[in-house]
Amino acid sequence: MSLEATMVIVDNSESSRNGDYTSTRWQAQVDAVSVIHSAKMRAHPQSAVGLMSMGGKGPEVLSTFTSEFGGILSGLHRTKIHGTPHLSSSIQVAALALKHRSEKSQRQRIIVFSCSPIEEDEKTLVKLAKKMKKINVSIDVIAFGDLESDQTKKLEAFVENVKGGDGSNLAIIPPGPNLLSEELQVSPILGGDGTGAGAEDSGEGAFGFEDAAENDPELAFALRLSLEEEKNRQEKEKQEREQQEGKTNLDNIPEEGSSGDKKDGGDKMDTA
Repeated sequence: MSLEATMVIVDNSESSRNGDYTSTRWQAQVDAVSVIHSAKMRAHPQSAVGLMSMGGKGPEVLSTFTSEFGGILSGLHRTKIHGTPHLSSSIQVAALALKHRSEKSQRQRIIVFSCSPIEEDEKTLVKLAKKMKKINVSIDVIAFGDLESDQTKKLEAFVENVKGGDGSNLAIIPPGPNLLSEELQVSPILGGDGTGAGAEDSGEGAFGFEDAAENDPELAFALRLSLEEEKNRQEKEKQEREQQEGKTNLDNIPEEGSSGDKKDGGDKMDTA
C-alpha cells in the first residue's frame, strides 16, 4: 500500500441492524473499520483515514482525515442507525473531501461498505464510476448483507468502470463463521490474495487483527469496549421488551377475588 488518504463510508441504514453477521451488520463494520485503519497506518505512517456515513437523511462526515484511531472511533460511537442508504451522493461527498485533503501527495481512495438494497440503477453507478476514475479516485467496495444478483451486478459494473492504475476492488462477503473483518483482511482490499480467512496464511506480509492488537493495546481495548457496549445495549433492549410484554399480559388478566369480596360483604350484612 502506498501513501494514501482513505475515506471510509459505513452503511448505517436500517438494514445494518440485521444480526446475520456477528453481532450485527453494524457492529461488524465497526470491527472492520478498525482493521482498515490499522492496515493503512502499518503500510505507511503518513497515511490518513477519514470516516463518513451514508444512511439517514443523507451523507455525513464523521471524522476528517487523521492518523489517530480515536477520532474514527468517536465518529462510530456518534453514528445512529436509521434511514435508507445514499450510495452515490456519499461517494461524491467523499471525493470532495479527498480533493481538499491537506497532504496532496497522498493518493485518493474511498472504501465503501454496502449491506443494503441499492436504489441507484446500473447506468447511474457506471456514470459515477467513470467520473471517479477521471479524477484519480480509487474505490474499494465491501458488499455484504443483501447480496441478490441484481445487487452484486450493479457493484461489479461500478468497480469495473472505476478501476485505475492503483486498482479498485470488490469484496463480496456472505454470512459465515468468520468475522467480516477476518474475511476483509485476506481480501485484495487489504493486500490479501482473496482466498478467504479459512485458508493458510499467505505470508509474513499478511495483516492479521490479532497482530494489530498485540502491537496496539489501546486499539484492542477500544474494540473490546465497543463490542461490550453494543452487547449491553442489545441486552438492555431485550429486557425492556420482555418487561413491556409482561406488563401488557398482566393488564389483560382480570382481578381474581373481586366478586368474592362483594359476596363476603353481603353475608356480613345478612348476619347483622
